[in-house]
Amino acid sequence: MQNQHIEEGKTTAIISYITWIGTLIAYFMNNSKRNSFAAFHIRQMTGLVVFQIALGAIGYFLHLGMVESVLQIGLFVLWIIGFVGCIKGEEKRIPLVGDIFQDWFKGI
Repeated sequence: MQNQHIEEGKTTAIISYITWIGTLIAYFMNNSKRNSFAAFHIRQMTGLVVFQIALGAIGYFLHLGMVESVLQIGLFVLWIIGFVGCIKGEEKRIPLVGDIFQDWFKGI
């Protein structure tokens, strides 16, 4: 039964990892079905999107240059880890910040 639950939410979860627009679409897709696997990955990606926007804004105003580039690469690596976990059908939290995202966005 658990495997079927994951398969039902996998498409929505994968869509959530396709830019912030995909995250928004996945959020609305999951509102009617309420799949916990999809919601888990939507929360992970929502957190990454929030960090991406914050980093972009801070980098724009403070002109961080190379530091911002390194942090952007770090966010990309976290995105890859989340996406691979999603494709494998795992509810694997993103290192360092996954627990925070699950707590911040528990309403999703």
